[in-house]
Amino acid sequence: MIRLSILLFFVLAVIAEWQEGSSGLPRGVGTRGGATLAAAGVAGARTLRFGSKSGVFKILQVADMHYADGKETGCLDVFPDQLSTCSDLNTTAFIYRVIRHENPDFIVFTGDNIFASDSKDAAKSLNAAFEPAVALKLPWAAVIGNHDQEGTLSREGVMQHIVGMDHTLSQLNPTGIEIDGFGNYNLEVRGAEGSALANKSVLNLYFLDSGDYSTVPAIPGYGWIKPSQQVWFQKTSSRLQKEYMRGALQQKDPAPGLVYFHIPLPEFSYFDASNFTGVKQEGISSASINSGFFATLVETGDAKAVFTGHDHLNDFCGKLIGIQLCYSGGFGYHAYGKAGWSRRARVVSASLEKTLSGEWGGVKSIKTWKRLDDEHLSTIDTQVLWIKGSTGRRRKSTVPNLS
Repeated sequence: MIRLSILLFFVLAVIAEWQEGSSGLPRGVGTRGGATLAAAGVAGARTLRFGSKSGVFKILQVADMHYADGKETGCLDVFPDQLSTCSDLNTTAFIYRVIRHENPDFIVFTGDNIFASDSKDAAKSLNAAFEPAVALKLPWAAVIGNHDQEGTLSREGVMQHIVGMDHTLSQLNPTGIEIDGFGNYNLEVRGAEGSALANKSVLNLYFLDSGDYSTVPAIPGYGWIKPSQQVWFQKTSSRLQKEYMRGALQQKDPAPGLVYFHIPLPEFSYFDASNFTGVKQEGISSASINSGFFATLVETGDAKAVFTGHDHLNDFCGKLIGIQLCYSGGFGYHAYGKAGWSRRARVVSASLEKTLSGEWGGVKSIKTWKRLDDEHLSTIDTQVLWIKGSTGRRRKSTVPNLS
Protein backbone atom coordinates (compact mmCIF):
# COMPACT_ATOMS: atom_id res chain seq x y z
CA MET A 1 0.00 0.00 0.00
CA ILE A 2 1.25 3.47 -0.90
CA ARG A 3 1.75 5.82 2.06
CA LEU A 4 -0.70 8.67 2.53
CA SER A 5 1.59 11.56 1.57
CA ILE A 6 2.41 9.87 -1.70
CA LEU A 7 -1.27 9.10 -2.27
CA LEU A 8 -2.28 12.73 -1.80
CA PHE A 9 0.40 13.89 -4.22
CA PHE A 10 -0.64 11.22 -6.72
CA VAL A 11 -4.34 12.08 -6.58
CA LEU A 12 -3.77 15.82 -6.91
CA ALA A 13 -1.30 15.34 -9.74
CA VAL A 14 -3.62 13.03 -11.64
CA ILE A 15 -6.57 15.41 -11.31
CA ALA A 16 -4.46 18.35 -12.45
CA GLU A 17 -3.15 16.44 -15.44
CA TRP A 18 -6.60 15.25 -16.50
CA GLN A 19 -8.12 18.72 -16.13
CA GLU A 20 -5.68 20.17 -18.64
CA GLY A 21 -7.67 18.76 -21.54
CA SER A 22 -10.27 21.09 -23.05
CA SER A 23 -12.91 18.36 -23.08
CA GLY A 24 -12.90 18.05 -19.29
CA LEU A 25 -12.45 14.29 -19.61
CA PRO A 26 -9.39 12.42 -18.38
CA ARG A 27 -6.89 11.86 -21.15
CA GLY A 28 -7.70 8.66 -22.92
CA VAL A 29 -11.18 8.29 -21.44
CA GLY A 30 -13.73 8.29 -24.23
CA THR A 31 -11.05 8.70 -26.89
CA ARG A 32 -9.67 5.20 -27.31
CA GLY A 33 -12.31 4.14 -29.83
CA GLY A 34 -14.32 2.54 -27.05
CA ALA A 35 -17.85 3.31 -25.99
CA THR A 36 -19.43 6.71 -26.27
CA LEU A 37 -22.14 8.64 -24.45
CA ALA A 38 -24.61 10.44 -26.65
CA ALA A 39 -27.34 12.88 -25.70
CA ALA A 40 -30.71 11.16 -25.49
CA GLY A 41 -33.04 14.09 -26.00
CA VAL A 42 -33.89 14.73 -22.35
CA ALA A 43 -31.62 17.15 -20.52
CA GLY A 44 -29.12 15.21 -18.46
CA ALA A 45 -30.09 11.88 -20.00
CA ARG A 46 -27.39 9.84 -21.69
CA THR A 47 -27.25 6.84 -23.98
CA LEU A 48 -24.62 4.17 -23.37
CA ARG A 49 -23.16 2.84 -26.60
CA PHE A 50 -20.45 0.50 -27.87
CA GLY A 51 -17.55 2.23 -29.55
CA SER A 52 -17.52 2.41 -33.33
CA LYS A 53 -13.76 1.75 -33.56
CA SER A 54 -13.12 -0.93 -30.95
CA GLY A 55 -16.53 -2.59 -30.73
CA VAL A 56 -15.94 -2.88 -26.96
CA PHE A 57 -17.85 -1.74 -23.89
CA LYS A 58 -15.91 -1.93 -20.61
CA ILE A 59 -17.46 -1.83 -17.14
CA LEU A 60 -15.57 -1.26 -13.89
CA GLN A 61 -17.23 -2.72 -10.78
CA VAL A 62 -16.41 -1.19 -7.41
CA ALA A 63 -17.77 -3.10 -4.42
CA ASP A 64 -17.82 -2.21 -0.72
CA MET A 65 -15.96 1.08 -0.51
CA HIS A 66 -17.27 1.58 3.07
CA TYR A 67 -16.40 5.27 2.79
CA ALA A 68 -16.81 7.50 5.86
CA ASP A 69 -15.01 10.78 6.62
CA GLY A 70 -12.03 10.81 4.28
CA LYS A 71 -8.62 11.33 5.84
CA GLU A 72 -10.15 11.10 9.33
CA THR A 73 -11.28 7.52 8.74
CA GLY A 74 -8.73 4.82 9.38
CA CYS A 75 -8.21 1.54 7.57
CA LEU A 76 -9.05 -1.98 8.64
CA ASP A 77 -7.02 -5.15 8.20
CA VAL A 78 -3.77 -3.68 6.90
CA PHE A 79 -0.27 -4.25 8.27
CA PRO A 80 0.54 -2.40 11.54
CA ASP A 81 3.11 -0.11 9.92
CA GLN A 82 0.46 1.07 7.45
CA LEU A 83 -2.17 2.13 9.98
CA SER A 84 -0.82 5.63 10.66
CA THR A 85 -0.97 6.70 7.00
CA CYS A 86 -3.99 4.76 5.74
CA SER A 87 -7.48 6.24 5.38
CA ASP A 88 -10.43 6.57 3.02
CA LEU A 89 -8.06 8.53 0.78
CA ASN A 90 -6.39 5.22 -0.11
CA THR A 91 -9.76 4.11 -1.50
CA THR A 92 -10.05 7.32 -3.52
CA ALA A 93 -6.53 6.93 -4.87
CA PHE A 94 -7.25 3.34 -5.91
CA ILE A 95 -10.31 4.45 -7.89
CA TYR A 96 -8.33 7.07 -9.77
CA ARG A 97 -5.52 4.61 -10.35
CA VAL A 98 -7.69 1.84 -11.78
CA ILE A 99 -9.68 4.28 -13.92
CA ARG A 100 -6.47 5.63 -15.45
CA HIS A 101 -5.21 2.14 -16.31
CA GLU A 102 -8.48 0.52 -17.43
CA ASN A 103 -10.16 3.54 -19.05
CA PRO A 104 -13.66 2.13 -18.40
CA ASP A 105 -16.69 3.25 -20.33
CA PHE A 106 -18.98 2.88 -17.32
CA ILE A 107 -18.60 2.37 -13.55
CA VAL A 108 -20.95 0.35 -11.34
CA PHE A 109 -20.84 0.72 -7.55
CA THR A 110 -22.45 -2.35 -6.00
CA GLY A 111 -23.39 -1.25 -2.51
CA ASP A 112 -21.96 -0.48 0.93
CA ASN A 113 -20.63 2.55 -0.83
CA ILE A 114 -20.41 4.24 2.56
CA PHE A 115 -20.16 2.84 6.06
CA ALA A 116 -22.83 5.20 7.32
CA SER A 117 -22.58 4.35 11.01
CA ASP A 118 -19.02 5.76 11.03
CA SER A 119 -19.94 8.79 8.94
CA LYS A 120 -20.70 12.21 10.42
CA ASP A 121 -22.76 13.22 7.38
CA ALA A 122 -24.00 10.57 4.95
CA ALA A 123 -24.49 13.03 2.09
CA LYS A 124 -20.92 14.30 2.36
CA SER A 125 -19.60 10.73 2.55
CA LEU A 126 -21.56 9.77 -0.58
CA ASN A 127 -20.16 12.80 -2.41
CA ALA A 128 -16.62 11.86 -1.41
CA ALA A 129 -17.08 8.18 -2.28
CA PHE A 130 -18.30 8.87 -5.82
CA GLU A 131 -16.09 11.93 -6.36
CA PRO A 132 -13.68 10.28 -8.84
CA ALA A 133 -16.50 9.30 -11.23
CA VAL A 134 -18.11 12.73 -10.93
CA ALA A 135 -14.85 14.66 -11.27
CA LEU A 136 -13.85 12.71 -14.36
CA LYS A 137 -17.35 13.06 -15.87
CA LEU A 138 -17.66 9.32 -16.39
CA PRO A 139 -21.09 7.69 -16.61
CA TRP A 140 -21.78 5.66 -13.49
CA ALA A 141 -24.53 3.88 -11.62
CA ALA A 142 -24.97 2.53 -8.11
CA VAL A 143 -27.05 0.22 -5.99
CA ILE A 144 -27.12 0.28 -2.21
CA GLY A 145 -26.08 -2.36 0.31
CA ASN A 146 -26.86 -3.02 3.95
CA HIS A 147 -24.63 -0.31 5.47
CA ASP A 148 -25.42 2.71 3.26
CA GLN A 149 -28.52 3.77 5.24
CA GLU A 150 -27.20 3.38 8.80
CA GLY A 151 -26.37 7.06 9.27
CA THR A 152 -28.02 10.43 8.69
CA LEU A 153 -29.99 9.40 5.59
CA SER A 154 -32.73 6.79 5.23
CA ARG A 155 -32.44 4.06 2.64
CA GLU A 156 -34.67 6.00 0.27
CA GLY A 157 -32.76 9.18 1.10
CA VAL A 158 -29.44 7.57 0.18
CA MET A 159 -30.74 6.49 -3.21
CA GLN A 160 -32.37 9.87 -3.85
CA HIS A 161 -29.07 11.58 -3.11
CA ILE A 162 -27.25 9.27 -5.52
CA VAL A 163 -29.82 9.87 -8.26
CA GLY A 164 -29.31 13.63 -7.91
CA MET A 165 -25.54 13.51 -8.40
CA ASP A 166 -23.74 14.58 -11.57
CA HIS A 167 -23.05 12.12 -14.38
CA THR A 168 -24.94 9.27 -12.75
CA LEU A 169 -27.40 7.09 -14.64
CA SER A 170 -28.79 5.70 -11.37
CA GLN A 171 -32.56 5.71 -10.90
CA LEU A 172 -34.70 5.54 -7.78
CA ASN A 173 -37.23 3.04 -9.14
CA PRO A 174 -39.28 2.35 -12.29
CA THR A 175 -42.21 4.72 -12.64
CA GLY A 176 -45.83 3.70 -12.45
CA ILE A 177 -45.44 0.46 -10.49
CA GLU A 178 -45.31 -0.60 -6.84
CA ILE A 179 -41.96 -2.21 -6.13
CA ASP A 180 -39.95 -3.08 -3.03
CA GLY A 181 -36.70 -1.33 -2.28
CA PHE A 182 -34.92 1.63 -3.82
CA GLY A 183 -32.65 1.47 -6.85
CA ASN A 184 -34.38 -1.04 -9.15
CA TYR A 185 -33.78 -0.01 -12.75
CA ASN A 186 -32.27 -1.06 -16.08
CA LEU A 187 -29.93 0.56 -18.57
CA GLU A 188 -29.49 -0.24 -22.25
CA VAL A 189 -26.19 -0.28 -24.11
CA ARG A 190 -26.78 0.31 -27.81
CA GLY A 191 -24.84 -0.95 -30.78
CA ALA A 192 -21.97 0.94 -32.38
CA GLU A 193 -22.73 4.27 -34.02
CA GLY A 194 -23.32 3.83 -37.74
CA SER A 195 -24.08 0.11 -37.49
CA ALA A 196 -27.43 -1.52 -38.20
CA LEU A 197 -27.92 -2.03 -34.45
CA ALA A 198 -27.10 1.53 -33.47
CA ASN A 199 -30.64 2.09 -32.20
CA LYS A 200 -31.09 -1.26 -30.47
CA SER A 201 -29.86 -2.33 -27.05
CA VAL A 202 -27.29 -5.07 -27.61
CA LEU A 203 -26.36 -5.36 -23.92
CA ASN A 204 -28.87 -4.95 -21.08
CA LEU A 205 -27.84 -3.95 -17.58
CA TYR A 206 -30.12 -4.67 -14.63
CA PHE A 207 -29.76 -3.15 -11.15
CA LEU A 208 -31.68 -4.30 -8.09
CA ASP A 209 -31.96 -3.46 -4.41
CA SER A 210 -31.13 -6.70 -2.60
CA GLY A 211 -32.21 -5.15 0.72
CA ASP A 212 -30.41 -4.81 4.01
CA TYR A 213 -31.84 -6.96 6.80
CA SER A 214 -34.88 -9.18 7.12
CA THR A 215 -38.04 -7.37 8.25
CA VAL A 216 -39.79 -10.66 9.05
CA PRO A 217 -39.29 -11.52 12.75
CA ALA A 218 -39.31 -15.26 12.08
CA ILE A 219 -36.57 -14.96 9.44
CA PRO A 220 -33.14 -13.86 10.72
CA GLY A 221 -30.30 -12.35 8.76
CA TYR A 222 -30.03 -10.33 5.57
CA GLY A 223 -32.68 -9.13 3.14
CA TRP A 224 -33.54 -10.56 -0.26
CA ILE A 225 -34.96 -9.66 -3.66
CA LYS A 226 -38.75 -9.57 -3.26
CA PRO A 227 -41.53 -10.91 -5.56
CA SER A 228 -42.43 -7.40 -6.80
CA GLN A 229 -38.85 -6.90 -7.96
CA GLN A 230 -38.80 -10.25 -9.69
CA VAL A 231 -42.03 -9.45 -11.54
CA TRP A 232 -40.51 -6.15 -12.69
CA PHE A 233 -37.35 -7.96 -13.81
CA GLN A 234 -39.34 -10.55 -15.77
CA LYS A 235 -41.45 -7.93 -17.53
CA THR A 236 -38.45 -5.74 -18.32
CA SER A 237 -36.44 -8.68 -19.65
CA SER A 238 -39.39 -9.85 -21.76
CA ARG A 239 -39.88 -6.39 -23.24
CA LEU A 240 -36.21 -5.99 -24.11
CA GLN A 241 -36.06 -9.44 -25.69
CA LYS A 242 -39.11 -8.71 -27.85
CA GLU A 243 -37.66 -5.40 -28.99
CA TYR A 244 -34.40 -7.09 -29.97
CA MET A 245 -35.81 -10.22 -31.60
CA ARG A 246 -38.81 -8.71 -33.41
CA GLY A 247 -39.53 -5.75 -35.63
CA ALA A 248 -36.85 -4.07 -37.69
CA LEU A 249 -33.51 -5.88 -37.73
CA GLN A 250 -34.87 -8.75 -35.65
CA GLN A 251 -32.21 -10.93 -34.05
CA LYS A 252 -32.16 -14.69 -33.57
CA ASP A 253 -31.26 -14.70 -29.87
CA PRO A 254 -31.84 -12.25 -26.99
CA ALA A 255 -29.24 -9.62 -26.22
CA PRO A 256 -27.16 -10.71 -23.21
CA GLY A 257 -27.93 -9.23 -19.81
CA LEU A 258 -25.73 -8.45 -16.80
CA VAL A 259 -27.27 -8.13 -13.33
CA TYR A 260 -25.86 -6.07 -10.43
CA PHE A 261 -26.86 -6.02 -6.75
CA HIS A 262 -25.18 -6.19 -3.35
CA ILE A 263 -26.07 -9.30 -1.32
CA PRO A 264 -25.20 -12.63 -2.99
CA LEU A 265 -27.83 -15.25 -3.74
CA PRO A 266 -27.88 -18.55 -1.81
CA GLU A 267 -26.75 -20.24 -5.03
CA PHE A 268 -23.29 -18.71 -4.57
CA SER A 269 -22.73 -21.45 -1.98
CA TYR A 270 -22.99 -24.20 -4.62
CA PHE A 271 -19.39 -23.77 -5.70
CA ASP A 272 -16.07 -25.07 -4.47
CA ALA A 273 -12.49 -24.68 -5.71
CA SER A 274 -13.11 -27.22 -8.48
CA ASN A 275 -15.71 -25.14 -10.30
CA PHE A 276 -14.91 -21.46 -9.89
CA THR A 277 -12.17 -18.98 -10.80
CA GLY A 278 -10.87 -16.86 -7.94
CA VAL A 279 -10.90 -17.42 -4.19
CA LYS A 280 -13.45 -18.17 -1.49
CA GLN A 281 -12.08 -17.13 1.91
CA GLU A 282 -15.30 -16.69 3.88
CA GLY A 283 -18.83 -18.05 3.99
CA ILE A 284 -21.62 -16.92 1.68
CA SER A 285 -23.57 -14.25 3.58
CA SER A 286 -26.81 -14.52 1.65
CA ALA A 287 -30.34 -14.29 3.02
CA SER A 288 -31.33 -17.22 5.22
CA ILE A 289 -34.19 -18.03 2.83
CA ASN A 290 -34.17 -18.52 -0.92
CA SER A 291 -36.51 -16.07 -2.64
CA GLY A 292 -36.20 -17.87 -5.98
CA PHE A 293 -34.55 -15.05 -7.89
CA PHE A 294 -31.97 -17.37 -9.43
CA ALA A 295 -34.79 -19.47 -10.90
CA THR A 296 -36.26 -16.24 -12.29
CA LEU A 297 -32.91 -15.42 -13.91
CA VAL A 298 -32.76 -18.85 -15.54
CA GLU A 299 -36.36 -18.67 -16.75
CA THR A 300 -36.06 -15.25 -18.37
CA GLY A 301 -33.09 -16.52 -20.36
CA ASP A 302 -31.10 -13.39 -21.16
CA ALA A 303 -29.02 -12.95 -17.98
CA LYS A 304 -25.48 -14.25 -18.52
CA ALA A 305 -23.82 -13.04 -15.32
CA VAL A 306 -24.61 -11.70 -11.85
CA PHE A 307 -22.19 -9.39 -10.00
CA THR A 308 -22.34 -8.76 -6.24
CA GLY A 309 -20.24 -7.59 -3.32
CA HIS A 310 -20.94 -7.95 0.43
CA ASP A 311 -18.44 -10.74 1.20
CA HIS A 312 -15.16 -8.88 0.84
CA LEU A 313 -12.80 -11.86 0.94
CA ASN A 314 -14.53 -13.71 -1.89
CA ASP A 315 -13.75 -12.75 -5.49
CA PHE A 316 -14.71 -15.84 -7.50
CA CYS A 317 -16.88 -16.46 -10.55
CA GLY A 318 -18.69 -19.77 -10.91
CA LYS A 319 -21.11 -20.94 -13.58
CA LEU A 320 -24.45 -22.48 -12.64
CA ILE A 321 -27.08 -23.48 -15.23
CA GLY A 322 -25.57 -21.14 -17.79
CA ILE A 323 -25.25 -18.11 -15.53
CA GLN A 324 -21.99 -16.82 -14.06
CA LEU A 325 -22.23 -15.82 -10.39
CA CYS A 326 -19.41 -13.40 -9.58
CA TYR A 327 -18.06 -11.56 -6.58
CA SER A 328 -15.93 -8.48 -7.07
CA GLY A 329 -13.82 -8.68 -3.90
CA GLY A 330 -13.52 -5.85 -1.39
CA PHE A 331 -12.40 -2.47 -2.73
CA GLY A 332 -12.40 -0.06 0.21
CA TYR A 333 -9.79 0.35 2.94
CA HIS A 334 -12.32 1.13 5.68
CA ALA A 335 -13.91 -2.24 4.94
CA TYR A 336 -12.81 -5.48 6.54
CA GLY A 337 -10.26 -7.35 4.49
CA LYS A 338 -7.05 -9.27 4.96
CA ALA A 339 -3.62 -7.75 5.47
CA GLY A 340 -1.46 -8.64 2.48
CA TRP A 341 -4.46 -9.55 0.31
CA SER A 342 -4.81 -6.59 -2.02
CA ARG A 343 -8.02 -4.62 -2.36
CA ARG A 344 -9.45 -5.22 -5.82
CA ALA A 345 -11.92 -4.27 -8.54
CA ARG A 346 -13.63 -6.35 -11.22
CA VAL A 347 -13.63 -5.36 -14.88
CA VAL A 348 -16.07 -6.73 -17.46
CA SER A 349 -15.46 -6.26 -21.17
CA ALA A 350 -18.10 -7.02 -23.81
CA SER A 351 -17.04 -7.27 -27.47
CA LEU A 352 -19.15 -7.02 -30.61
CA GLU A 353 -19.00 -9.42 -33.52
CA LYS A 354 -18.33 -8.42 -37.12
CA THR A 355 -21.09 -9.15 -39.64
CA LEU A 356 -20.50 -10.53 -43.13
CA SER A 357 -20.68 -6.98 -44.45
CA GLY A 358 -17.85 -5.96 -42.13
CA GLU A 359 -19.83 -3.78 -39.74
CA TRP A 360 -20.40 -4.25 -36.02
CA GLY A 361 -23.23 -6.56 -34.98
CA GLY A 362 -24.41 -7.85 -31.62
CA VAL A 363 -22.34 -8.94 -28.64
CA LYS A 364 -20.01 -11.82 -29.44
CA SER A 365 -18.33 -12.41 -26.08
CA ILE A 366 -18.05 -11.17 -22.51
CA LYS A 367 -14.90 -11.59 -20.43
CA THR A 368 -13.71 -10.42 -17.03
CA TRP A 369 -10.61 -9.92 -14.90
CA LYS A 370 -9.64 -8.25 -11.63
CA ARG A 371 -7.27 -5.37 -10.90
CA LEU A 372 -5.36 -5.38 -7.62
CA ASP A 373 -4.23 -2.35 -5.67
CA ASP A 374 -0.65 -3.54 -5.47
CA GLU A 375 2.60 -2.06 -6.73
CA HIS A 376 1.98 -3.14 -10.33
CA LEU A 377 -1.83 -2.82 -10.38
CA SER A 378 -1.77 -6.51 -11.26
CA THR A 379 -4.36 -8.13 -13.49
CA ILE A 380 -5.49 -11.59 -12.39
CA ASP A 381 -8.03 -14.30 -13.22
CA THR A 382 -8.91 -13.31 -16.78
CA GLN A 383 -11.75 -15.54 -17.95
CA VAL A 384 -14.46 -15.70 -20.60
CA LEU A 385 -17.91 -15.46 -19.05
CA TRP A 386 -20.01 -15.97 -22.16
CA ILE A 387 -19.65 -16.56 -25.90
CA LYS A 388 -22.51 -16.14 -28.36
CA GLY A 389 -23.93 -19.45 -29.47
CA SER A 390 -22.90 -21.36 -26.36
CA THR A 391 -25.44 -22.36 -23.75
CA GLY A 392 -22.84 -22.19 -21.01
CA ARG A 393 -24.44 -25.19 -19.29
CA ARG A 394 -22.32 -27.75 -17.58
CA ARG A 395 -22.55 -31.42 -18.36
CA LYS A 396 -24.92 -33.32 -16.11
CA SER A 397 -22.15 -35.00 -14.16
CA THR A 398 -20.61 -31.69 -13.07
CA VAL A 399 -23.73 -29.68 -12.13
CA PRO A 400 -23.57 -28.88 -8.40
CA ASN A 401 -25.96 -30.85 -6.21
CA LEU A 402 -29.01 -28.63 -5.71
CA SER A 403 -30.67 -30.81 -3.10
